[in-house]
Amino acid sequence: MTASIFRKEHFNAAHRLHNPSWPDSVNKEVFGKCNLPNYHGHNYDLIVQLTGPIDPGTGYVYDMKLLKDLIKTNVMERFDHKNLNLDTDEFKQLNPTAENIAVVIWNILREKIDTKFELTIRLYETERNFVEYKGN
Repeated sequence: MTASIFRKEHFNAAHRLHNPSWPDSVNKEVFGKCNLPNYHGHNYDLIVQLTGPIDPGTGYVYDMKLLKDLIKTNVMERFDHKNLNLDTDEFKQLNPTAENIAVVIWNILREKIDTKFELTIRLYETERNFVEYKGN
């Protein structure tokens, strides 16, 4: 028997979408207001999904307390109330789009969670805009 479990978290972070190899005019055209030089922020909603076998002893797919602690230590403390461009190593050279943020979070958590579990990251940048990454 397999099932999926979900943990939802929320964090706030600022960023600026910018490609340093492009002229300012192209950055403004492509990224619009998201390219403003003084950054802007989002209230991100993060959903971490694990899919795997239900353990017959515990009845769990994965211990939700352990998942909560992994996310808190490895994601929330790293990104919450940060300027992603300036305050994090992950985005010093990587444009902090929602897509790239989801991939970075997936990579961080993938190292901590047994590969017998399928890991999916869903990241809402706004109520209407979100991305999902499954490691493929």
